[in-house]
Amino acid sequence: MADPWLVLGALAVEACVGYPAALHRVVPHPVTWIGRAIQGLDTRWNTAAAAHRKLLGICCILLVTGIALCAGLALAHLGAIAVVLAGTFGLAQRSLYDHVAAVAAALERNDLEAARAAVARIVGRDVAALDESGIAAAALESLAESFNDGILAPVFWFLVGGLPGLFAYKAVNTADSMIGHMEPRWRDFGWATARTDDVMNWLPARLAGALVALAGGGGWRAMAADARKHASPNAGWPEAAMAGALGVQLGGPVTYDGVSHTRPAFGEGARPTAVTLRRGLRIYVMACGLMWGLLALGGFAWRR
Repeated sequence: MADPWLVLGALAVEACVGYPAALHRVVPHPVTWIGRAIQGLDTRWNTAAAAHRKLLGICCILLVTGIALCAGLALAHLGAIAVVLAGTFGLAQRSLYDHVAAVAAALERNDLEAARAAVARIVGRDVAALDESGIAAAALESLAESFNDGILAPVFWFLVGGLPGLFAYKAVNTADSMIGHMEPRWRDFGWATARTDDVMNWLPARLAGALVALAGGGGWRAMAADARKHASPNAGWPEAAMAGALGVQLGGPVTYDGVSHTRPAFGEGARPTAVTLRRGLRIYVMACGLMWGLLALGGFAWRR
């Protein structure tokens, strides 16, 4: 288990500087390295006979996660400063806020084209026909889900397993976003990745929902009523909590690659607006603050 103060230090550094664009141009973010490895394995192994794809998918996630674990172990032996700095690679507080704030700013200027372009950077759905409420809903859903995937779950595994735990989680979560799909191409090859990601996010997602509800002063009822409606066993918890805390309705029909998909609704009330999106960002910041406070309490207990 990692020292909570080191985890809090990594969060503070990442919140202040993120991963600077100038650095990314010289040294791409380590998550992109994981993505390239997964893409290469997908290209080479996901062309095998259908009977072998599930086994090769298991090998893929074991290999990528194993490399991430080894990298975490190596860096952890370099000392506390290395742990704090390397820990920032697995966290996304600043980048998530900046991406969603860009959507909110465009909506506040009534610039729907800019808002669609901004939200397209954080969601996979079709955005060309989205109006203000559709854009705001997409951004809020991404904000809530990514609070877990990009922040709370990495912090959880950082605490539980140190840098190796953090890096292993990022490898699994990155792989899930790339190959953990139900489309025929990935159904077998990505099966092990999707199941592993479900397991690793089970508890963090519920903690994320609780923090969103606490930060928003509500959302418990919506989370209890609607979280399990989501196709994912985990994503519905923070999304439903955000909908309930804001008193709006999220979810509903969505289009991917020109194909309409029916989704359940989360929460009750009107559809969100630019004003709602700003309120969602404030809840997000407060939820991050609550997480920081819990880590500080854990740090004091750790030192005793």
